[in-house]
Amino acid sequence: MCAGQSDGRWRGAHGMSAIDDNRFGVGATPPVFADLPVLQPGADVPEGATYLPAGPDTVLWGRLPSQRDAPVLTIAAGDTVVVDTVSHEGILPDQGQDPVAFFAGHGVDRAAVLDDAVAIAARSPRDVVADGPHVVTGPIRVEGAAPGDLLRITVGRLQPRVPYGVISNRHGKGALPAVLPRSGATVSVFAPVEERAGRLVGTLPATEGGRRDIAFPLAPFLGTMGVAPASDERPHSVPPAEYGGNIDINLLVEGSVLYLPVQVEGALAYVGDPHFAQGDGEVALTALEASLRATLTFDVVPAADAAAEFGIVTGPLVRTADYLVPTGIDLDLDEAMRKCVAAALSLLQARWGMDEHLAYAYLSAATDFDISQVVDVVSGVHARIRASDFAEVPRDRD
Repeated sequence: MCAGQSDGRWRGAHGMSAIDDNRFGVGATPPVFADLPVLQPGADVPEGATYLPAGPDTVLWGRLPSQRDAPVLTIAAGDTVVVDTVSHEGILPDQGQDPVAFFAGHGVDRAAVLDDAVAIAARSPRDVVADGPHVVTGPIRVEGAAPGDLLRITVGRLQPRVPYGVISNRHGKGALPAVLPRSGATVSVFAPVEERAGRLVGTLPATEGGRRDIAFPLAPFLGTMGVAPASDERPHSVPPAEYGGNIDINLLVEGSVLYLPVQVEGALAYVGDPHFAQGDGEVALTALEASLRATLTFDVVPAADAAAEFGIVTGPLVRTADYLVPTGIDLDLDEAMRKCVAAALSLLQARWGMDEHLAYAYLSAATDFDISQVVDVVSGVHARIRASDFAEVPRDRD
């Protein structure tokens, strides 16, 4: 295998022939990696940027910040921050809690293993029984944010920090519990990122050890984006709630906006659980989990403006170039759906002045309700309301 080069780029194996190597198994195909820069802590951060690294002093592992947690960064509303995030895959105890050794077993040289992942695995406290798997960077205090307001997080750029990721189906916690994984089956699937036909793709074989002929496009996003709850207890990192957290909405790609109901003074925002790609539902338990560097802008929408724009917002709300995306979260998938419909009705009535029965009819005829995920204790549903459908509706209508 080729080593990481002095210019910070990772140049992985480029041969596709089978090799006899104990790391991959006799006759197995070695990985091929895209020629991407490895974004080690502090590397290639734009000059003058406000930068928040990920490390034992700036992350929580398995828990989300509470109102009692001191901010690791304080910013003004409207500020942009470059935030490093670290994937939990490769650092968990069932993978050896040694990312250098774990990824070496998949053909990754030490130069392409993130130093902050190594430090977090070695030094960050986590209760293996009581805590979740996710690493979150923060909290960030946003001056002027108060309960009743919305925190608006605009996703500017999402850069892969490494050219590989992992998809896992552990502990029988996917969509088919007690069925998968089967006894003896591999639960953590390594997926190299390649460049094919001018685009970055994740790659998988059809059979264990075979050629990676299956390629799917990358669409990076942060699975966890949230604010601290009005509680002294740090929430578990797995279930999302009204404050956001592990919402796993794959529409939160570059250019999207997330609105979160502020629970405490300063919001105390955090991000993590980085993904390279995820299908709605996330049925095996995880997406293509891999570390990202995120450029994010944090703004505050005052309570009165928020109500006029979106109605009563009691949970995460997403805005993309094409859609407004209200959400519903609940232990019961049917109830999550009902909550999402209610949130969508409130939005249509507040934003475009629709009569309730007409808004209900519109949602039934024109809006897709998608399952965000069904594997994180609570279930999530999100609606995709096309903004273009309302291009001719005056906003000042009663």
